[in-house]
Amino acid sequence: MDTKEEVLTIPCGEDLLCGILHRPVEAAGTGVVINVGGPQYRVGSHRQFLLLARALADEGFPVLRFDYRGMGDNGGELLGFEDVEEDIRAAVDAFVESVPGVKRVVLWGLCDAASAALFYAHKDARITGLVLLNPWVRSEAGIARSYLKHYYLKRLVSVELWRKVIRGEFQFKASMNSLVSMLTSAFGIGKDQTPTNNLSPDSVIASDISRKSLADRMADGLSAYKGKVLFILSGDDLTAGEFKDEVSRSRTWRRLMKRASISRIDFPEANHTFSRRAWRERVARWTVDWLPMC
Repeated sequence: MDTKEEVLTIPCGEDLLCGILHRPVEAAGTGVVINVGGPQYRVGSHRQFLLLARALADEGFPVLRFDYRGMGDNGGELLGFEDVEEDIRAAVDAFVESVPGVKRVVLWGLCDAASAALFYAHKDARITGLVLLNPWVRSEAGIARSYLKHYYLKRLVSVELWRKVIRGEFQFKASMNSLVSMLTSAFGIGKDQTPTNNLSPDSVIASDISRKSLADRMADGLSAYKGKVLFILSGDDLTAGEFKDEVSRSRTWRRLMKRASISRIDFPEANHTFSRRAWRERVARWTVDWLPMC
């Protein structure tokens, strides 16, 4: 399909965001805003976001990929993925204004951009779908559990590890120190617990809210959101592994993932950024096939 690519200048507070609009000649009523996260800009690792936008536009879906303030070519202060609501809203505003035929908007995000989308989506009725890849739920305990499950267990059955042991090259002391550190982080072994019996009820409530984990706050966002959601989770990725572990251990996440509106695709061989061409193309195809449901 014939498409046009044009620069879109997006007002956001006192700053301007730079976006690239991919406009099909015959545009569908559903459009996609690619939410860019992490230390990258709107082209994406391995040109992933550029190639994805072109693939979606070729199928008739208008696409906007843009950068937050403080990223790419933009001025302003980089606030972090938990504080980009104004940036996302400005991008969606500019998108629907520039492509009047768009009635439904899907946010597409990788890593902490997926997390940002969960914080935002339930606040904007125009967002009818989310495509979330390897969401970032990082915590000290979570990454430690992920390492123990996805790294240390693999090491135990590694031929190279046992060759080092036989040759006397294995560093037992350093490895045990590392393991103990991971166990401490993962399960709180040896950590002091702060007593709350001397705090007022209001102080306890405020303390509980301030300690609410990133994963719990993301679950709150997903719970409040009523649109369609597609999760795509890599197999060769600690970030995805940490998210999958969180889903397994959290009753709230397990309940949410059973919603009829939520779909999940596991991609065992893919890494975090889907660095191979075949992997990127498969993600694009899954996205294209899913979009008509929104």
